[in-house]
Amino acid sequence: MLEDFISIHDLTLYQFNRILELTQEIKNHPQHYHKKLKKKILAMIFEKPSLRTRMTFEVGMLQLGGEAVYLSPSDIQLGKRESTHDIGKNLERWVDLIMIRTFAHQNVLDLAQNTRIPVINGLTDLLHPCQAMADFFTLKETKGDLANFKLAYVGDGNNVCHSLLFAAAKAGTRMAVATPPGYGPREEILKKAEEDGQETGSTFFLTNDPYEAVREADAVYTDVWASMGQEKEKAGRTKIFHSFQVNQNIMAKAKPDAVFMHCLPAHRGEEVTDEVINSSQSIVFDQAENRLHVQKLIMLLLMKDEL
Repeated sequence: MLEDFISIHDLTLYQFNRILELTQEIKNHPQHYHKKLKKKILAMIFEKPSLRTRMTFEVGMLQLGGEAVYLSPSDIQLGKRESTHDIGKNLERWVDLIMIRTFAHQNVLDLAQNTRIPVINGLTDLLHPCQAMADFFTLKETKGDLANFKLAYVGDGNNVCHSLLFAAAKAGTRMAVATPPGYGPREEILKKAEEDGQETGSTFFLTNDPYEAVREADAVYTDVWASMGQEKEKAGRTKIFHSFQVNQNIMAKAKPDAVFMHCLPAHRGEEVTDEVINSSQSIVFDQAENRLHVQKLIMLLLMKDEL
Protein backbone atom coordinates (compact mmCIF):
# COMPACT_ATOMS: atom_id res chain seq x y z
CA MET A 1 0.00 0.00 0.00
CA LEU A 2 1.34 3.44 -0.88
CA GLU A 3 1.91 5.84 2.00
CA ASP A 4 3.42 8.71 -0.04
CA PHE A 5 4.38 9.18 -3.69
CA ILE A 6 7.87 10.69 -3.73
CA SER A 7 10.03 8.66 -6.12
CA ILE A 8 9.46 5.90 -8.67
CA HIS A 9 12.51 4.20 -7.17
CA ASP A 10 10.44 3.64 -4.00
CA LEU A 11 7.79 1.63 -5.87
CA THR A 12 7.80 -2.13 -6.03
CA LEU A 13 7.55 -3.67 -9.49
CA TYR A 14 3.99 -4.69 -8.65
CA GLN A 15 3.06 -1.12 -7.65
CA PHE A 16 4.67 0.36 -10.77
CA ASN A 17 2.86 -2.00 -13.13
CA ARG A 18 -0.38 -1.77 -11.17
CA ILE A 19 -0.37 2.03 -11.54
CA LEU A 20 -0.01 1.71 -15.32
CA GLU A 21 -2.75 -0.94 -15.46
CA LEU A 22 -5.27 0.88 -13.29
CA THR A 23 -4.65 4.23 -14.97
CA GLN A 24 -6.00 2.74 -18.18
CA GLU A 25 -9.14 1.71 -16.33
CA ILE A 26 -9.64 5.23 -14.96
CA LYS A 27 -9.03 6.78 -18.36
CA ASN A 28 -11.47 4.41 -20.08
CA HIS A 29 -14.22 4.68 -17.44
CA PRO A 30 -13.91 8.01 -15.59
CA GLN A 31 -17.60 7.96 -14.67
CA HIS A 32 -16.98 4.99 -12.34
CA TYR A 33 -14.74 7.11 -10.11
CA HIS A 34 -16.45 10.50 -9.97
CA LYS A 35 -17.43 10.17 -6.28
CA LYS A 36 -14.48 8.14 -5.00
CA LEU A 37 -12.90 11.08 -3.14
CA LYS A 38 -16.10 12.88 -2.17
CA LYS A 39 -15.53 15.32 0.73
CA LYS A 40 -11.74 14.84 0.48
CA ILE A 41 -9.49 17.91 0.18
CA LEU A 42 -6.11 18.22 -1.52
CA ALA A 43 -3.71 21.00 -0.51
CA MET A 44 -1.47 22.05 -3.41
CA ILE A 45 1.76 23.79 -2.37
CA PHE A 46 3.51 25.63 -5.21
CA GLU A 47 6.97 27.20 -5.04
CA LYS A 48 7.26 26.93 -8.83
CA PRO A 49 4.54 28.06 -11.27
CA SER A 50 2.88 25.43 -13.44
CA LEU A 51 0.14 24.90 -16.01
CA ARG A 52 0.04 21.10 -16.20
CA THR A 53 0.71 20.27 -12.55
CA ARG A 54 -1.90 22.65 -11.20
CA MET A 55 -4.57 21.87 -13.75
CA THR A 56 -4.19 18.09 -13.70
CA PHE A 57 -4.19 17.82 -9.91
CA GLU A 58 -7.01 20.32 -9.40
CA VAL A 59 -9.18 19.00 -12.21
CA GLY A 60 -8.37 15.44 -11.19
CA MET A 61 -9.50 16.03 -7.63
CA LEU A 62 -12.71 17.68 -8.85
CA GLN A 63 -13.43 14.76 -11.18
CA LEU A 64 -13.02 12.37 -8.24
CA GLY A 65 -15.59 14.33 -6.24
CA GLY A 66 -13.18 16.14 -3.93
CA GLU A 67 -11.77 19.65 -3.78
CA ALA A 68 -8.32 21.22 -4.15
CA VAL A 69 -6.88 24.30 -2.46
CA TYR A 70 -4.07 26.18 -4.21
CA LEU A 71 -1.31 27.63 -2.01
CA SER A 72 0.93 30.04 -3.90
CA PRO A 73 4.59 30.79 -3.12
CA SER A 74 3.54 33.99 -1.34
CA ASP A 75 1.01 32.09 0.81
CA ILE A 76 3.49 29.62 2.27
CA GLN A 77 7.11 30.82 1.83
CA LEU A 78 8.54 27.41 2.75
CA GLY A 79 11.25 27.62 5.38
CA LYS A 80 11.08 31.41 5.55
CA ARG A 81 7.77 32.45 7.03
CA GLU A 82 7.30 29.05 8.62
CA SER A 83 9.20 25.74 8.76
CA THR A 84 8.22 22.80 6.56
CA HIS A 85 7.59 20.82 9.75
CA ASP A 86 5.08 23.36 11.08
CA ILE A 87 3.38 23.75 7.72
CA GLY A 88 2.81 20.01 7.57
CA LYS A 89 1.54 19.86 11.14
CA ASN A 90 -1.02 22.53 10.33
CA LEU A 91 -2.16 21.06 7.01
CA GLU A 92 -2.70 17.57 8.39
CA ARG A 93 -5.39 19.02 10.69
CA TRP A 94 -7.35 20.49 7.79
CA VAL A 95 -6.87 18.43 4.62
CA ASP A 96 -6.57 14.80 3.54
CA LEU A 97 -3.71 14.92 1.05
CA ILE A 98 -0.81 17.23 0.10
CA MET A 99 0.84 17.78 -3.28
CA ILE A 100 4.00 19.90 -3.28
CA ARG A 101 5.88 21.39 -6.25
CA THR A 102 9.11 22.83 -4.91
CA PHE A 103 12.81 23.42 -5.48
CA ALA A 104 14.67 21.44 -2.79
CA HIS A 105 13.90 17.73 -2.70
CA GLN A 106 14.44 17.81 1.05
CA ASN A 107 11.23 19.85 1.39
CA VAL A 108 9.21 16.88 0.16
CA LEU A 109 11.07 14.45 2.40
CA ASP A 110 10.58 16.69 5.44
CA LEU A 111 6.90 17.15 4.71
CA ALA A 112 6.32 13.41 4.29
CA GLN A 113 8.29 12.57 7.43
CA ASN A 114 6.43 15.05 9.64
CA THR A 115 2.82 14.65 8.53
CA ARG A 116 0.27 11.91 9.11
CA ILE A 117 -1.35 12.36 5.70
CA PRO A 118 -0.04 11.29 2.26
CA VAL A 119 2.36 13.58 0.37
CA ILE A 120 2.80 13.65 -3.41
CA ASN A 121 5.97 14.93 -5.06
CA GLY A 122 4.65 17.25 -7.79
CA LEU A 123 8.22 18.16 -8.78
CA THR A 124 11.57 18.95 -7.17
CA ASP A 125 14.93 19.90 -8.61
CA LEU A 126 15.89 16.23 -8.22
CA LEU A 127 12.83 14.31 -9.43
CA HIS A 128 9.60 14.61 -11.40
CA PRO A 129 7.90 11.25 -10.74
CA CYS A 130 4.32 12.11 -11.77
CA GLN A 131 5.59 13.22 -15.17
CA ALA A 132 7.62 10.05 -15.73
CA MET A 133 4.71 7.82 -14.71
CA ALA A 134 2.49 9.64 -17.21
CA ASP A 135 5.23 9.30 -19.84
CA PHE A 136 5.51 5.55 -19.41
CA PHE A 137 1.76 5.16 -19.35
CA THR A 138 1.69 7.08 -22.66
CA LEU A 139 4.41 4.87 -24.11
CA LYS A 140 2.59 1.71 -23.07
CA GLU A 141 -0.65 3.08 -24.51
CA THR A 142 1.11 4.00 -27.77
CA LYS A 143 3.66 1.23 -28.21
CA GLY A 144 2.53 -1.68 -26.04
CA ASP A 145 5.20 -3.82 -24.37
CA LEU A 146 8.03 -1.69 -22.97
CA ALA A 147 10.49 -4.54 -22.41
CA ASN A 148 13.35 -4.34 -24.94
CA PHE A 149 11.98 -0.91 -25.90
CA LYS A 150 14.61 1.81 -26.43
CA LEU A 151 14.07 5.30 -25.05
CA ALA A 152 16.59 7.99 -25.99
CA TYR A 153 16.84 11.11 -23.85
CA VAL A 154 18.69 14.09 -25.35
CA GLY A 155 19.55 17.23 -23.37
CA ASP A 156 20.10 18.09 -19.73
CA GLY A 157 20.43 15.26 -17.19
CA ASN A 158 17.86 16.93 -14.95
CA ASN A 159 14.94 15.93 -12.71
CA VAL A 160 12.90 14.63 -15.63
CA CYS A 161 15.82 12.53 -16.84
CA HIS A 162 16.28 11.14 -13.31
CA SER A 163 12.68 10.01 -13.01
CA LEU A 164 12.70 8.56 -16.52
CA LEU A 165 15.73 6.47 -15.51
CA PHE A 166 13.82 5.12 -12.52
CA ALA A 167 10.74 4.38 -14.65
CA ALA A 168 12.80 2.70 -17.37
CA ALA A 169 14.39 0.46 -14.74
CA LYS A 170 10.97 -0.66 -13.49
CA ALA A 171 9.65 -1.20 -17.03
CA GLY A 172 12.62 -3.18 -18.34
CA THR A 173 13.27 -0.46 -20.93
CA ARG A 174 16.66 0.24 -22.49
CA MET A 175 17.51 3.91 -22.06
CA ALA A 176 20.23 5.97 -23.72
CA VAL A 177 21.04 9.43 -22.36
CA ALA A 178 22.95 12.01 -24.40
CA THR A 179 24.15 15.16 -22.61
CA PRO A 180 27.05 17.58 -22.96
CA PRO A 181 30.05 16.69 -20.76
CA GLY A 182 29.33 17.63 -17.16
CA TYR A 183 25.54 17.74 -17.62
CA GLY A 184 24.73 14.06 -17.21
CA PRO A 185 22.37 12.58 -14.60
CA ARG A 186 23.61 12.32 -11.03
CA GLU A 187 25.72 9.27 -10.31
CA GLU A 188 23.66 8.23 -7.29
CA ILE A 189 20.47 8.30 -9.40
CA LEU A 190 22.04 6.23 -12.16
CA LYS A 191 23.37 3.72 -9.62
CA LYS A 192 19.91 3.23 -8.09
CA ALA A 193 18.36 2.86 -11.56
CA GLU A 194 20.96 0.26 -12.52
CA GLU A 195 20.23 -1.66 -9.32
CA ASP A 196 16.49 -1.60 -10.05
CA GLY A 197 17.15 -2.60 -13.64
CA GLN A 198 18.88 -5.83 -12.64
CA GLU A 199 15.48 -7.29 -11.80
CA THR A 200 13.86 -6.33 -15.12
CA GLY A 201 16.76 -6.50 -17.58
CA SER A 202 16.80 -2.75 -18.13
CA THR A 203 20.12 -1.29 -19.34
CA PHE A 204 21.48 2.26 -19.54
CA PHE A 205 23.90 3.93 -21.90
CA LEU A 206 25.39 7.41 -21.39
CA THR A 207 27.05 9.37 -24.17
CA ASN A 208 27.93 12.90 -25.27
CA ASP A 209 26.78 12.16 -28.83
CA PRO A 210 23.03 12.69 -29.43
CA TYR A 211 23.14 10.83 -32.75
CA GLU A 212 24.59 7.77 -31.05
CA ALA A 213 21.91 7.87 -28.36
CA VAL A 214 18.94 8.04 -30.74
CA ARG A 215 20.17 5.36 -33.15
CA GLU A 216 17.33 2.82 -33.56
CA ALA A 217 15.38 4.41 -30.69
CA ASP A 218 11.64 3.74 -30.33
CA ALA A 219 11.12 7.10 -28.59
CA VAL A 220 13.13 10.32 -28.42
CA TYR A 221 12.65 12.58 -25.40
CA THR A 222 13.97 16.05 -24.62
CA ASP A 223 13.42 18.84 -22.11
CA VAL A 224 14.34 22.51 -21.77
CA TRP A 225 18.02 23.32 -21.49
CA ALA A 226 17.56 25.70 -18.54
CA SER A 227 14.97 24.71 -15.95
CA MET A 228 13.21 27.04 -13.51
CA GLY A 229 15.82 28.49 -11.18
CA GLN A 230 18.52 28.33 -13.89
CA GLU A 231 17.44 31.40 -15.82
CA LYS A 232 20.80 33.14 -15.27
CA GLU A 233 22.52 30.19 -16.97
CA LYS A 234 20.34 30.27 -20.08
CA ALA A 235 22.72 32.10 -22.43
CA GLY A 236 25.62 29.86 -21.50
CA ARG A 237 23.55 26.70 -21.67
CA THR A 238 22.21 27.64 -25.12
CA LYS A 239 25.77 27.64 -26.47
CA ILE A 240 26.65 24.38 -24.74
CA PHE A 241 23.49 22.52 -25.76
CA HIS A 242 22.99 23.84 -29.32
CA SER A 243 24.12 20.57 -30.93
CA PHE A 244 21.61 18.65 -28.78
CA GLN A 245 18.57 20.17 -30.45
CA VAL A 246 16.07 17.49 -31.49
CA ASN A 247 15.43 18.21 -35.15
CA GLN A 248 14.65 16.15 -38.23
CA ASN A 249 18.28 15.07 -38.58
CA ILE A 250 18.23 13.66 -35.05
CA MET A 251 14.83 11.98 -35.51
CA ALA A 252 16.04 10.39 -38.76
CA LYS A 253 18.48 8.28 -36.74
CA ALA A 254 15.67 6.78 -34.67
CA LYS A 255 13.33 4.07 -35.94
CA PRO A 256 10.91 5.24 -38.66
CA ASP A 257 7.96 4.81 -36.30
CA ALA A 258 9.70 6.45 -33.32
CA VAL A 259 7.68 8.92 -31.26
CA PHE A 260 8.83 12.30 -29.97
CA MET A 261 8.28 13.23 -26.33
CA HIS A 262 8.61 16.39 -24.22
CA CYS A 263 7.32 17.12 -20.71
CA LEU A 264 6.45 20.73 -21.67
CA PRO A 265 6.64 23.68 -21.66
CA ALA A 266 8.78 23.54 -24.78
CA HIS A 267 11.11 26.30 -25.92
CA ARG A 268 10.50 25.87 -29.62
CA GLY A 269 13.54 26.59 -31.75
CA GLU A 270 15.85 25.68 -28.87
CA GLU A 271 15.74 22.07 -27.61
CA VAL A 272 13.22 21.08 -30.33
CA THR A 273 12.18 22.42 -33.71
CA ASP A 274 8.60 23.13 -34.75
CA GLU A 275 8.94 20.48 -37.47
CA VAL A 276 9.44 17.78 -34.86
CA ILE A 277 7.07 18.87 -32.08
CA ASN A 278 4.26 19.54 -34.59
CA SER A 279 4.85 16.33 -36.53
CA SER A 280 2.72 13.19 -36.52
CA GLN A 281 5.47 11.52 -34.47
CA SER A 282 4.89 13.90 -31.57
CA ILE A 283 2.88 12.62 -28.59
CA VAL A 284 3.58 15.56 -26.27
CA PHE A 285 -0.07 16.45 -25.73
CA ASP A 286 -0.95 12.82 -25.05
CA GLN A 287 1.68 12.97 -22.30
CA ALA A 288 0.11 16.13 -20.92
CA GLU A 289 -3.39 14.63 -20.95
CA ASN A 290 -2.21 11.49 -19.22
CA ARG A 291 -0.83 13.46 -16.28
CA LEU A 292 -4.50 13.84 -15.29
CA HIS A 293 -5.29 10.12 -15.40
CA VAL A 294 -2.11 8.93 -13.69
CA GLN A 295 -2.42 11.46 -10.88
CA LYS A 296 -6.06 10.58 -10.27
CA LEU A 297 -4.97 6.99 -9.79
CA ILE A 298 -2.11 7.99 -7.46
CA MET A 299 -4.47 10.06 -5.30
CA LEU A 300 -6.95 7.19 -5.10
CA LEU A 301 -4.25 4.73 -4.05
CA LEU A 302 -2.88 7.11 -1.43
CA MET A 303 -6.35 7.53 0.03
CA LYS A 304 -6.42 3.75 0.45
CA ASP A 305 -9.05 3.24 -2.20
CA GLU A 306 -8.82 -0.30 -3.57
CA LEU A 307 -10.69 0.65 -6.75
